[in-house]
Amino acid sequence: MRRAALLALLTLPLTACEGVLEAPRVRVLVGDGDGGAVDAFRGVVRGPDLGASPADAAPGAPSPRLDASPPPGPSLDAGRPAIDARRPPPPPVDAAPPPPPPVDAAPPVQPPDPGVPAHCADGPLDGPLPNCRPAPPPSTGDPAADCVARINQFRMECQCLPPLQRWIEGEACADQHAEYDSTRGAHAGFRAHICPQGGFGQNECPGYNGVDHVIGVCLQQMWDEGPGEPFERHGHYLNMTNPRFSRVACGFYDAGRGDFWAVQNFE
Repeated sequence: MRRAALLALLTLPLTACEGVLEAPRVRVLVGDGDGGAVDAFRGVVRGPDLGASPADAAPGAPSPRLDASPPPGPSLDAGRPAIDARRPPPPPVDAAPPPPPPVDAAPPVQPPDPGVPAHCADGPLDGPLPNCRPAPPPSTGDPAADCVARINQFRMECQCLPPLQRWIEGEACADQHAEYDSTRGAHAGFRAHICPQGGFGQNECPGYNGVDHVIGVCLQQMWDEGPGEPFERHGHYLNMTNPRFSRVACGFYDAGRGDFWAVQNFE
């Protein structure tokens, strides 16, 4: 009786809510005299009002399966919606924000411009490099384009100056100047303002042998004048490097018999 009473004291709190507690390791059947028993085969504790004990089972009735569990009782919070049924779960409380970029991060190093010579990395030079005589660029077949490219070659390779734009709108006037001057002398058309878009400064190659002679020889001679005074001795170089000029138009006229005139108008 003491053993049965002790068992009753242990089982009543466990069966107060649903009356069932799984105990898969129970191997002994103990009766308490009041209908309560520990079922060694089903492994559940039963109270006197929850079902028949093994003694009450009908003879020949099959024993329940060893792993069967009793039907679930009603949920204690039945009728209340689940906490997360109507809104998404909140983000983790301890989620860390992404780290900020380093305050003292250096900007990425830009690759050097492949069109800029190494000696021009620090910008324009104060004066031309001595004895700067680059070979002319390959011809494009367009004399006006080749003329502008040659002037820009001297500016960049010999003094690290930015290129001038090709002034296409002024090329027709430059051609007129070259033809006009072939019978009147150098700069005659520029001084007489025979056409608009004549520019603000002019260089001229009078009586050369042809386009190649102008590109390869005359423009080099003009650059070789270098900076200095008076203007009459250095004016060709000064026009080629004048910071007020941003574009140049080249014009040509072939008078025949090796008499080729070329004009460069700057603006």
